[in-house]
Amino acid sequence: MNNAIINFPVPANEPVKAYLEGSPERVALDAELERQYNTVVDIPIIIGGKEIRTGNTGKVVCPHEHGHVLATFHKVGEKEVQMAVEAAMKAHKIWSETPWTTRAAIVLKMAELLATKYRPILNAACMLGQSKNIYQAEIDSACETIDFFRYNVHYASKIYNMQPKDGAGNINHTEFRPLEGFILAVTPFNFTSIASNLCMTPVLMGNVALWKPSTTSTLSNYYLMQLYKEAGLPDGVINFLPGSGALIGKVATSSKWFAGIHFTGSTGTFNSLWRQAGENLGHYVSYPRLVGETGGKDFIFVHPSADVKAVATAAFCGAYEFQGQKCSAASRMYIPKSLWPSVLSVMKQYASEVKMGDVMDHDNFINAVIDEASWNNIDNYISYAEKSADAKVVMGGKRDKSVGYFVEPTVIETTDPHFKSMEEEIFGPVLTVYPYDDDKVDEAVKLCDTTSPYGLTGSVFAQDRLAAEKICHDLRYAAGNFYINDKPTGAVVGLQPFGGARASGTNDKAGGEFNLIRWVIPRVIKETLISPTDYRYTYMKK
Repeated sequence: MNNAIINFPVPANEPVKAYLEGSPERVALDAELERQYNTVVDIPIIIGGKEIRTGNTGKVVCPHEHGHVLATFHKVGEKEVQMAVEAAMKAHKIWSETPWTTRAAIVLKMAELLATKYRPILNAACMLGQSKNIYQAEIDSACETIDFFRYNVHYASKIYNMQPKDGAGNINHTEFRPLEGFILAVTPFNFTSIASNLCMTPVLMGNVALWKPSTTSTLSNYYLMQLYKEAGLPDGVINFLPGSGALIGKVATSSKWFAGIHFTGSTGTFNSLWRQAGENLGHYVSYPRLVGETGGKDFIFVHPSADVKAVATAAFCGAYEFQGQKCSAASRMYIPKSLWPSVLSVMKQYASEVKMGDVMDHDNFINAVIDEASWNNIDNYISYAEKSADAKVVMGGKRDKSVGYFVEPTVIETTDPHFKSMEEEIFGPVLTVYPYDDDKVDEAVKLCDTTSPYGLTGSVFAQDRLAAEKICHDLRYAAGNFYINDKPTGAVVGLQPFGGARASGTNDKAGGEFNLIRWVIPRVIKETLISPTDYRYTYMKK
């Protein structure tokens, strides 16, 4: 019997590799890019560890070269989702009773495999299938995923160590049980790390999962499944279900064993799943845990004391890295009229310097948006601005989907603080700017706070630190992750746990212990050392 008390201290964050030309990591990545580009993978459904092929297939293509197929994947039907529920509940018996330190060891092995053998594999799949450049893939599919594995083990140890004090003549302790059922993990295309974490956080705490991956990230997600298996995760703990989200959600939420959802995606989809769960409450064994990160309309607020170059750099990187397809990407900016011409000038300089194109050309800073539906949506917003009397496109705006889904880094300037692209989520490389009168800072702050229903990320730029503090306070409900003199993107696991409220989700903070505790149900046990044998109160005894 292993009776050691194992300590999992705070880990270091995984270093971001440089990928300089000729470096070992660059050589390995380029070789893997070549291999994956020239291979068409047949991706099965995986239920209880078994590969299932329905013959109802979809395709994974390169967004930057949408005529090039990387993989075909098999889609689930209702029968396969029901099979997955049964497989998950069969695995629940074994996995929920596995010592948590054993579960932790498997997760830490995942981290080591990803830091070594699987690093080029996941990065290449993320680059080709999700159109990320080297740096954006490295910080996502490698570093952040590794950080989630390692930090979550540390946070789990903190939770299990949360124990009550003993009383007179009794011993008390809390056990943290997995939920009584399965978790439905619905994951997005834009971060491979999030796709992994939405499954693995509940799984580390002893739960089992049905995983609905995003269609456009199916390739990298399939390689994650291979990594999990190699690390020793038992069959059926995670069941891989490509296919219709509506179908999977309907079947999963109708099962009495539906215990929770871990979600990242649109606000509308999360609301729909929440409603389905609400309609079935009387059918469930327990009230389900509903955890979601949804939409955003993230802002940069610029005070008149701000540094021009710092604002321009933050706006450019915050709005256009990974083509603006980050939940945290800067999408609206409020800036004093006195600073705007200088900031725009610097942004135009940056735009003239960056290259846009295929991820295989490592000089390209900008790549493609994820698919045609996304391109069409962005195109509609830019077209609307081009025709509007209240706005004008002052930078970029060109788009082309003939070969890949390309959109230039675009700035829309508006005189209307409630202009359509100031209020609605676009999820593309479009920043809308409202220049305000320098003497109306308070009014502009109020506009920033009340314009959007979302509350995910935001930032303030000011060299006047007291002004920055006041704006930070006034916008305290406008963002769950707030930045002072920095872009509103780039949260790091263990440093800035991530999530927002309002219409941006439940703010359960991925990358922190707040999220892990949602996936356990505590049971407090009291053991009395000598049981009472007299019913009378002390003062009743003669």
